[in-house]
Amino acid sequence: MSKFHVNNLLSQFSTEELIAILDSITDAIFIDDEFGNAMWINKACEDLYKVTRDEVIGKSIFSLEAEGIFSPSVARLVMDQQKEVSIIHKNKDGKRIMSTGIPIFGKSGKIKKVISTSRDITELVSLKNKLEDMQTDLEVLKSREKIYSGDIIANSTAMVNVLLLAERLSSLDSTVLITGESGSGKGIIAKLIHESGNRRDCPFVKINCGAIPDNLLESELFGYESGSFTGSRKEGKKGLFEVAQNGTIFLDEIAELPLNLQVKILQVIQEKEIQRVGGVTNIPVNVRIISATNRDLSKRVKDGLFREDLYYRLNVVPIQIPPLRERPEDIIPLIKLFLQKHNQKLNETKVIDPRTMLVLLKYPWPGNVRELENIIERLVITTKNNTILPENLPSYIFESTRAPGDIDIPHVTDLNKALNEAEMHILNSAAAKYQTTRQIAKALGVSQPTIVRKLRKHHIHASDS
Repeated sequence: MSKFHVNNLLSQFSTEELIAILDSITDAIFIDDEFGNAMWINKACEDLYKVTRDEVIGKSIFSLEAEGIFSPSVARLVMDQQKEVSIIHKNKDGKRIMSTGIPIFGKSGKIKKVISTSRDITELVSLKNKLEDMQTDLEVLKSREKIYSGDIIANSTAMVNVLLLAERLSSLDSTVLITGESGSGKGIIAKLIHESGNRRDCPFVKINCGAIPDNLLESELFGYESGSFTGSRKEGKKGLFEVAQNGTIFLDEIAELPLNLQVKILQVIQEKEIQRVGGVTNIPVNVRIISATNRDLSKRVKDGLFREDLYYRLNVVPIQIPPLRERPEDIIPLIKLFLQKHNQKLNETKVIDPRTMLVLLKYPWPGNVRELENIIERLVITTKNNTILPENLPSYIFESTRAPGDIDIPHVTDLNKALNEAEMHILNSAAAKYQTTRQIAKALGVSQPTIVRKLRKHHIHASDS
């Protein structure tokens, strides 16, 4: 629109009408003269900055900044930079404000006026932050999808952290020590690190250091030359370190390794070469070493049963796998996974009764994931009917969960209702044991907001401090 048409349009309105129009605009409008003195503000500006026109008009932008009404003043920035400026700042109430200052230049090229507009973007910023949080959650979910394989389930925060650490380590060659109770999945994590890394196309060789007699273990690890001992092959034999060339060797139950072989493993790590039993030639090996144990290696070092220098060489990056009882969120997904797996394997269509699911949730699983899978396979095989009932469970599982105060839901047939009852029971037990929602959240492996929400849902009281 030309300047003539604009002037013609404005001439049709009185000053009062123009002020009424500007006051009807929801964005705050602030007009300063060429000296930085306030000329006029609209009603929205009064509301946004908690001021009146009488308090503002005639004052300089520097005075208004000093009073904390603007921090900073976008008009001052416009005058300093001689151009349009946009900023995000806060008002007295702490609300986030987006302000844009536009200079109006005279014929001489100097600023005649500055028109500033502002709007409250607090809710917009909040929505933006929520969106970023959702995007972060999506990235985590993508990471989970990327690194889940086989029998790995991670609904719990603790197990997700294990998997994310394993994924980061997969691209490195650092030695890794995986610790955790028997049956917790140490071997699965070791294989995951190998299969996600640069050595995935080369061998993954596993050896259980506690399952092979001491007198045979050395030749298994390092191989032997022809005629090294009675009964040996005439042509000799490669050891597992040679078999694993360019790949990964997984030393399971490393705590059971005899002291004399601990020295040899240390030499392999330091010198990257081995010598076969009965041999004199050093053979270069390029392998990644991952070890695992369910023992306290630091205690075995103190007891003189494990070399301290080897312990520190193996424990460059430790991964601690939590026992299944400390990550109850993983139990139901694991049950579903194993039920589907063994139904398919045995050509069955068995389902688990909700009451049975509750018993399985309450059982402490001392044998961890391995015990859980074995029980599910056993139930699929031994249950005659299509539905697995509590009475089909091994007696030691059923009886171990029948403690005073435990819930009993004999008539529930809906899984969601049964799980709701189980959740309430777990939360009641945790609230009785721990003092605050932070402690409960830590014990159950979930966030504090999740615990607060679930406690409200079940009308359970706990301190938020």
